[in-house]
Order: sequence, then structure tokens, then C-alpha cells
Amino acid sequence: MQKDLIENICQEQVFERIYNKYAKDLHDFLYYKYGEQFNPNDKAQDAFVKLWDNCKNVTLSKAKSFLFTVANNMVLNDIKHQKVVLNYQKEIPKDYTNETPEFILEKEQFLQRYQKVLGSLTEEQRVAFLLNKVEGKKHSEIAELLGITQKVVEYRIYTAFNILKKELEGFKIK
Repeated sequence: MQKDLIENICQEQVFERIYNKYAKDLHDFLYYKYGEQFNPNDKAQDAFVKLWDNCKNVTLSKAKSFLFTVANNMVLNDIKHQKVVLNYQKEIPKDYTNETPEFILEKEQFLQRYQKVLGSLTEEQRVAFLLNKVEGKKHSEIAELLGITQKVVEYRIYTAFNILKKELEGFKIK
């Protein structure tokens, strides 16, 4: 116990000694217990990262126990996660929707018209409009990206939006 107080795990030399002493044993323990499929190298490294993060809370005499417990728990969490994934994959996805065939047809027609109108916009209008509406970028970000003023960006988006409204006016999706 007296040695624990003198040697702090947070010191690089002490941590390096712990790593050199337990890294292979920890890897082998995980490999023999769970096999290669759970990446024993990665789990061992992650356990040492956790030890480093908690170096102030773990004494030197408890370091080995901490490492093996943390690594074992990581693998058990992975196993539990795989079970959830497998159970989810067993569920059969529904192959129907609550949408009427007319709605689906209208939606497809609208999408085709929308893409056609987008294609008819000038490149500058289309780029500014898509950056704003699809990617959610602000006008100032678009201006900086394109190397133009914010007013020009606003004008391009506004004109593109007006053209889209005018061209797609006949479509009323329920």
C-alpha cells in the first residue's frame, strides 16, 4: 500500500511499466475467452485508454484487476449488442404502406417534375438553392463557400424558389 502512494499510475513511466507487464496477458485472456471475432487487440487497447482516463482513481495494486474487468465488460457489451442486432434482423420488415396508389403515383410524378425543374435552373441558382435547402447551410456560409456576397446568395435562392413555385404550381400533394 505504501508503494501505491509513492507510484502514481498517471506518471508515464509507471503507466508504461503496467502496459508492458499486462498488455500481452490481457490480449491472450480476451483471445482465449472470446476468440478473434471480438478484436482482442482493440479491446485491450481500449482498456488501457480507460485506465489512463481513470489513472487518478485506480491504485497500482488494482490496475490489473481494473484492466481485466474493463476489457471483459467491453466484450460482454459487444456480445449483448450483437444479440440485439440479430434479434432485429430476425424481424420481417413490413412490405406495405398506408399510402394509396394514387398518392404514390402523385409523389413520383412530383419528384420527376421537381428534378426536371431543378435541372432547368442555372447552375448558380441550383447550387445556392441546394446548399441552403438540402444541406441546411446558412446564407453567409454559402457566400463564403462560393466566394460571393450574401446578397447574391439570397437573390439566387429567391429566384430559384420562385421558379420552382411557378413550375410546380399545379401539384397539390395531400
